[in-house]
Amino acid sequence: MTYIELSAWFVGAAVVAAVVLSVVSGRYRAHLGAMAATIAVLFILTAVFDTVMIATGLFHYSADHLLGVHIGLAPLEDFAYPLAGAVLLPTLWAALRARRRARVGIRATDEEPS
Repeated sequence: MTYIELSAWFVGAAVVAAVVLSVVSGRYRAHLGAMAATIAVLFILTAVFDTVMIATGLFHYSADHLLGVHIGLAPLEDFAYPLAGAVLLPTLWAALRARRRARVGIRATDEEPS
């Protein structure tokens, strides 16, 4: 299995879970703009820090299993994990908040207790 196949399965599972969590959370969904900003920041951080870690020899990849596309020294496949996290975690947070609101009985117009 190549790194891109592994990444595709990982991102696919995260997207499916995010869709399910969005349905569960109802109207308290994660904001797409916030997700997009998070993805942009995480991609920049991944490019910088993966390049540094690869350059210092902390880890390396088998060239046989890579696509060959790099951003800095970071292979394109490395960007799947921050993408999956930036998609999955906000939807999980929104679903948990919706569940808490339903459990506590907070209406949409009420302020959340501290």
